[in-house]
Amino acid sequence: MPVPATLIARIDELRLALRDHAHRYYVLDEPSLPDGEYDALYAELLALEQSHPELVTPDSPSQRVGATPDSAFQTISHSVPMLSLDNALTEGEWLAFDQRARERLGWDLSVGLPYVCEPKFDGLAVSLIYRDGVLVQAATRGDGQSGEDITANIRTIRSVPLRLFQSSIEPSLLEVRGEVLMPQEGFERLNAQQAERGDKLFANPRNAAAGALRQLDPNITAQRPLDFYAYAVAQIEGAEWPNSHGQTLSWLASLGFKQSHLVKQGRGPVFVQQAWQSLLDARESLPFAIDGMVVKVDDRQL
Repeated sequence: MPVPATLIARIDELRLALRDHAHRYYVLDEPSLPDGEYDALYAELLALEQSHPELVTPDSPSQRVGATPDSAFQTISHSVPMLSLDNALTEGEWLAFDQRARERLGWDLSVGLPYVCEPKFDGLAVSLIYRDGVLVQAATRGDGQSGEDITANIRTIRSVPLRLFQSSIEPSLLEVRGEVLMPQEGFERLNAQQAERGDKLFANPRNAAAGALRQLDPNITAQRPLDFYAYAVAQIEGAEWPNSHGQTLSWLASLGFKQSHLVKQGRGPVFVQQAWQSLLDARESLPFAIDGMVVKVDDRQL
C-alpha cells in the first residue's frame, strides 16, 4: 500500500525541526528546544522510520550512528591535494612574506593587501564531500595525497551537517576542508571518565580527537565530545565559487557549518600583527587548543 502523504509530510517536518535544533544547539550554541521536547520529536521520527524503513534517508537525523563497523579504514585519494601550511615564526619572516606577496602580485606597495586571519586549530584536518547537498564521504588528510575513509565516524559529530542548508549557491559537488577537534571542557570530562574506569589518560585534546576518529566502531566515536570547524573549500561543481576567502567562510556558515568568532579581516601587515597579538592575548581563555594563526590573502584571483 502507498504511504499516506500526510505521514511523509510529518517525517519531513520532524527531520527539518531536528536538523534546525541540532544546528542551533551544536553550531550556534543557541538551543531552541528543551531536551525533553527534542527527545520526544526524535522518538517520534524513529518510530515512523521503523514502521516505514523504505522512507529512511542517509541524511536523516536518525542515521548519524549505525553504520556497520569496518575491519579497516579504506584509503581515499584526494582529488585536490591537502597541502600543508608554510610557517612564519618571527615578525621578520611574516613581513618578508607580505613583501614577497605584494611584489609577485605587482601590488601597489603603498596599499595593504586584503588579509583574513584565523586561529590555527590544534586538531586533525579532514575533507568532507557533499553531492547534491548530502554528505557522502569524509577522509583524513593522511600524506596530503591520500587519507583514510572515516565517513562513518565523521557522521557522528553533531556539528557536521549530514545535509547542507539551502543557499543561493547550490553546488552539485562540494568539498569542504576543516578541523576536527576536542574542546578543552570535553577533554577534561573524558579524562575524568577514563580515570574513574582506571583507563589510560589522553595526553592532550588532539591526541584524544585522533583516537576517537580512528575507532573501528562509530558508536564509540559518537560518545566522544568532538567538534568540527570548516575553514576552506577545495572543490565546487555546479555553482560559482565565492570571490574571497572571507565570503567563502560566510557561505559555509550559511550552509550549516560552524565558524570561529575569532576570524578577522583587514588590510596590510600591521593589521595582521594586531590580529596576532589579539589572538595571543585570548589564547589561554579559548575553549579549544590552537597552535598559531593562519593568514590568507583575501582574494581568490590573487
